[in-house]
Amino acid sequence: MSEQPMEKWSTLKEVQEYLGVSRETMLIWIAKRNMPAYKVGRLWKFKLSEVDEWVRSGGAAEDGSAQQE
Repeated sequence: MSEQPMEKWSTLKEVQEYLGVSRETMLIWIAKRNMPAYKVGRLWKFKLSEVDEWVRSGGAAEDGSAQQE
């Protein structure tokens, strides 16, 4: 029985570069769009597989509500 290797945690900066967005955009997505992120001490950590699924499900899509704030 083989175990799959554990996915490593990614930093906010790594995910920011991966998605090509600003730090501010990332923090807004975490706060207002339920982006999958975990606070470890003072740092945000992410699983890229969860971020990919969130993006695919439309979590990062532009809509009117995001621009009204």
